Amino acid sequence: MSSRVGKKAAAEPPSIETIRARIDEINLKILRLVSLRANLASEIGRLKHNGGEVVYQPVRERQVIEKMIAENRGPLADEHIKRIFIEIISACRALEHAPRVAFLGPEHTYSHEAARMRFGASVDFAPQPSFAAVFNEVENGRADFGVVPVENSTEGSVGLTLDLLIDTPLVIIGEILAPVRHSILSRDGDPALVKKIVSHQQSLAQCRGYLTANFPHCETEAVASNALAAQQASKTPSLAAIASRAAGEAYGLRTIAANIQDIASNTTRFLVMGQRATDRSGADKTTALFAVADRVGALNEALSLFARNSINISKIESRPLRSRPWEYLFFVDLMGHREDPKLARALKALERKALFLKVLGSYPEGRSAAA
Repeated sequence: MSSRVGKKAAAEPPSIETIRARIDEINLKILRLVSLRANLASEIGRLKHNGGEVVYQPVRERQVIEKMIAENRGPLADEHIKRIFIEIISACRALEHAPRVAFLGPEHTYSHEAARMRFGASVDFAPQPSFAAVFNEVENGRADFGVVPVENSTEGSVGLTLDLLIDTPLVIIGEILAPVRHSILSRDGDPALVKKIVSHQQSLAQCRGYLTANFPHCETEAVASNALAAQQASKTPSLAAIASRAAGEAYGLRTIAANIQDIASNTTRFLVMGQRATDRSGADKTTALFAVADRVGALNEALSLFARNSINISKIESRPLRSRPWEYLFFVDLMGHREDPKLARALKALERKALFLKVLGSYPEGRSAAA
């Protein structure tokens, strides 16, 4: 009889209290391990300081995160594992030095969200009034890094960023592919009260179809940033803003509709600008700009140098030369690192043929984030 009772008791599921006690034990183990990791990170920071090395090393951080994703067996999704380790790395890095990161402000813009995606929360965020100010902050040493948008999957390249890349002494050290999910927000959440819709010009363009179908009689106005639009809408009941959900929460707005972008996979590519080039990661991209003579076949000859060396061109973009009307600079994104033998050979050959060549940076290729 006692044997049967024992087997029945053993088969009973654990109680909530038992499971919570086990979770508490695991939490303590996690805390001890994170503290141990932080101590080791501090020791590495001391060695970096003594050796004159930079604190932020994107190649190493990417290797750590990709290894954790490769080892992930669930139930947490890979994106959750990535976010957890970005924040652990960010907090440990801050023990060595909390980087100052400039971005187009105010807070809660998509640039701010992209910066948080890359650097985590344990950095000194420095919102700026313009793209030029972001570059200036890093160039003058007032910020360690800058984050700027360069391309949107719906609306194409950001011309202001491309123009600033022409003359800057900074280098591209990373890219961020951030999903852009627009919401239309207002103080009361009542679409009937909306007379005017404000947002950044790119966001207005990315939601053109939705606005035509749902707010055909409303005036639209472009402002400096989505976060500024949210700020304005919080003060005027007849204004609605197109911005992120985070911006809406920050300014106490209510959601009229979410995910209103015309293309569901809408993604913006951001560049991370810094003072020092990055090492090879094994999965890199190189961005360069060049100019060629104004003659038949000159551009084709330049581009053929990459084909001969089996280098894939993932993007090419032209921008007018400001000092020479009807002549152009060409921006190219090339797969590989500038120190890879084939790409180094192609760039050297292009330098001989081009009127002008500038390698803007080699950096780990970005990975699309989950929506």
